[in-house]
Amino acid sequence: MKHFFNSRETLVTEALDGAILAAGGGRLARLDGYPHIKVLLRRDFDRGRVAVISGGGSGHEPAHAGFVGAGLLTAAIAGEIFASPSVEAVLAGILAVTGPAGCLLIVKNYTGDRLNFGLAAERAKQLGRRVEMVIVADDIALADAAYPRGIAGTLFVHKIAGYLAEAGRPLAEVAAAARAAAGAIHSLGAALSPCTIPGQRP
Repeated sequence: MKHFFNSRETLVTEALDGAILAAGGGRLARLDGYPHIKVLLRRDFDRGRVAVISGGGSGHEPAHAGFVGAGLLTAAIAGEIFASPSVEAVLAGILAVTGPAGCLLIVKNYTGDRLNFGLAAERAKQLGRRVEMVIVADDIALADAAYPRGIAGTLFVHKIAGYLAEAGRPLAEVAAAARAAAGAIHSLGAALSPCTIPGQRP
């Protein structure tokens, strides 16, 4: 596989900068603390509505930064290539967009994501924020897997939760619909070649 990038160290930050430029019109912004804290968010978000936040390791774009916008995600927290974002980055994202209506975290079923988003959610609750979390585990490639991964089906959970949040529905309803969607989605991934991390061999 061929790649076009300047350096492995700046790949994620340059991808996020590109997403901001591609969105145009000043619709997206990033939080202070960049590049250590890689949070992309909507500029036009109404804090009176439920915020919908997702994120995870980079390397399979356009998830998650590519889905920030009206009727989808309020904010996306990006980790490095195939690495979960830090607790501090997730907490910064929660605090930046969560108003009285609360926020929903949509988390893919990877150990690092569950741990870091979960810890950030608990810290946010201690600071008085209303936070719910939904785990997506839609991968059916391994039938007996105790902890199936969250993969492509996550997008549908983003969309359903994002639509309801944009319509002004309360946090409990948004979270319940997201959980129902996550429980009804099944995905199967296939590859025609080995995974290639930029700067490393396949």
